[in-house]
Amino acid sequence: MKKKEIIKNSIFEILHNFVIVIYGFIIPKLIISTYGSNVNGLISSIGNSLAYISLLDMGFSAVIRHHLYKPINDNNKDKIESILYSANKFFKNIAKIFIIYIIILLIVYPFITKEFNYKFIDILILLISLNTFIEYYFCLTYKIFLYTSGNSYFVSIINSIVSIINIIGIYIMIKINCNILIVKLISCLILIINPIIFYLYVNRKYKLNIKNKKEYKIKDKWDGLYQHIAWVIYNRTDILILTLFSSLSNISIYAVYSAVCVGLRNLVSAITSGIDATFGNMIVRNKKNVLNDKFNIYETIYFSLIIIIFSTALVMIIPFVKVYTINIHDANYINYSFGIIMILAQFIIAIRMPYRALIHAGGYFKETKNGAIIESVLNVIISVILVFKLGLVGVAIGSLVATLVRTIEFTYFSNKYILKRNIFLSVKKIIILIIETILIILVSNYISYINNINYVNFFINLFITVIISSIIVLLVNLIIYKDLKKELKKILVKK
Repeated sequence: MKKKEIIKNSIFEILHNFVIVIYGFIIPKLIISTYGSNVNGLISSIGNSLAYISLLDMGFSAVIRHHLYKPINDNNKDKIESILYSANKFFKNIAKIFIIYIIILLIVYPFITKEFNYKFIDILILLISLNTFIEYYFCLTYKIFLYTSGNSYFVSIINSIVSIINIIGIYIMIKINCNILIVKLISCLILIINPIIFYLYVNRKYKLNIKNKKEYKIKDKWDGLYQHIAWVIYNRTDILILTLFSSLSNISIYAVYSAVCVGLRNLVSAITSGIDATFGNMIVRNKKNVLNDKFNIYETIYFSLIIIIFSTALVMIIPFVKVYTINIHDANYINYSFGIIMILAQFIIAIRMPYRALIHAGGYFKETKNGAIIESVLNVIISVILVFKLGLVGVAIGSLVATLVRTIEFTYFSNKYILKRNIFLSVKKIIILIIETILIILVSNYISYINNINYVNFFINLFITVIISSIIVLLVNLIIYKDLKKELKKILVKK
């Protein structure tokens, strides 16, 4: 993938994730303020339960992308169509199973959550599940192709436009005091626009025929299962455990902090957008020296960016929650320990993203499956044990420990078996990352901030923290990475 395409994909991905962040903050706040924390907790809990259907994906999406890199690079249309035909068939089968899963939830869920009547809960489940069904049955194959072929910018543009329309629609419905079920119905109808556009775009631009093709046998399709299970469990275990052993108000509190984490994660994903495709092309073309050179500079710059992002988040997470929930009194949303642990877990995930991209791009799913199993088991066991004594903090600790173990594995494997270099190169950068983060937090604690009583003051304080973080990272990098400027200039001038 060319530099211009990477930049274009990244810019539009950042813009899309900015829209997602806006949605994640505006809509839940409106729901909590209008319908209460319990309704917001119920919506988050149902959404989390429905997301478990993605386990049936079995990591197939990542495996498909790996198999598409070479035929797309070779412009082998027959093979592309064969792979997409197999993928489409697989995802449609998941959609059919999803219907059975929804029926089970309709029967079981009202018995788990008794704070609302069963008719209300069942209708909400049906409305929230509609978009997931449509994505698997009509849309996911085309999205995978667009991402793998370097056209993620188009997906970002359409998702952004539809998301903005969705935000406006939900905002209007809530402001005119519509029932929450009507609000969710309108939202579902708006989001159906996405799969229609992706289907029409791919078929008209690429003229791909993925019907009645010879099925492509993907030998390693089961190897992505373990990676996928680990990721789903990390993202979904906490709310499931809180649903079973805690309250809807605690789920709502979790959802508020999680919205910040999702925003940070999406920002990091936007920064890395298109990079996995670039690494994948280098690996399939056996350009190991080029891969090493570019990854080294990318790793350094990437770490610098995430230090600024997550150091700022560690300093500002509680001030943000205080402003965000200033007029909400049906639950206590201020929890320092929980907020810090949640951000730290996301920080560790961000550290491993470049290494994870290498592993997925190279198709090393089988070789790293044991780490995925260990991460999943650790997360569940620690969270279940600690939730009874520590509540929200307990499930956050479970995620933090599991994430740390998995990140160590990703870092070790990618350095030893893909880059084939001394792992100390990455360890050194991670140690510098930790030192810079500590420096930023210490300096920020000595800065006199203005009273955090409204959003204007909060954003002023946020700006101050970003400046502090940026200056410290820049100064430390200039001292330690003396050749950074030279290496960066050498890569940027290359066509």
